[in-house]
Amino acid sequence: MQTLTVQVEDNYIQNFMNYVNNHSENITILKDKNLESDSFFYERKKELHQIRDDIKSGKSQLISFDDFENNTTQLEKELELKYAN
Repeated sequence: MQTLTVQVEDNYIQNFMNYVNNHSENITILKDKNLESDSFFYERKKELHQIRDDIKSGKSQLISFDDFENNTTQLEKELELKYAN
């Protein structure tokens, strides 16, 4: 058996469900609990895995919150000086 993701237009859902019911010996519908709570679960999962891989490979770096806060404060000061009226 294969698992597929199917997107069905809202106005066609009843027709789709009728088709599934008529062919129920060959089709099983399961709700994906991940998608119930977050419709972008798998997209976010893929993105997080890519971020993790980038960190592991050295392509990206993690910085401490203190460093982030200091960098942000410095950037704000530079922008205020540059765009002050």
